[in-house]
Amino acid sequence: MATDGPMAIATDTDILTLTQWLSPAYPIGAFAYSHGLEAAADQGWVTDAASLEAWLEDVLLYGAGRSDALLIAAAWRAKSAETLLTVDATARAFAPSRERWLESDQQGASFGRITETIWEGGLTGLTYPVALGAASARANLPLTLTQTLYLQSFLSNLVAAGQRLAPVGQTDGQKMLQKLTARLPALAKVTEHGDLTKLSSTNFLGDIASMKHETQYSRIFRT
Repeated sequence: MATDGPMAIATDTDILTLTQWLSPAYPIGAFAYSHGLEAAADQGWVTDAASLEAWLEDVLLYGAGRSDALLIAAAWRAKSAETLLTVDATARAFAPSRERWLESDQQGASFGRITETIWEGGLTGLTYPVALGAASARANLPLTLTQTLYLQSFLSNLVAAGQRLAPVGQTDGQKMLQKLTARLPALAKVTEHGDLTKLSSTNFLGDIASMKHETQYSRIFRT
């Protein structure tokens, strides 16, 4: 488990390891998931750059972004395998729809298989944020860096998905990513305690979108 504090100064190796884990090239299939964004576009809730940015801000601050940051911290701080499994069970129970459960489960399975093959450590059978938090602790990587880079990767994937679903240009996409990324250090700070009694979500429309996507007739994303 990690021995440094959550805000320990990252080494070059720490940064490179996390960058590799959270790269689009890491084989977890993140590109296949829109986190309900495809249904939001189909319903006309996301139609342009402004509505996409507003949607992502809500997801980040009031939905899965904040929840995943808490789960990463709880997994990072877990002192035993039993505690880690409890964190994972909580993550699964908190999934608002079957597809969101599938998204976290399958990405976690892919992340666990490749990461434990190279870096060792039992990671299989965990949801994605929990597997990442556990892997980060075992590699002695700083918690806040793990949280912020995870969230930036999460947002980057959704920006790319949004650009496939709505008329959003590359410049607009990078502008909103830069703006939202500036919120990440503060979000990591308020979730670094990993207290799962604080786990909550008020991103109701995002949850509804993930449910609607389950029965959407024509779609290009898995969620």
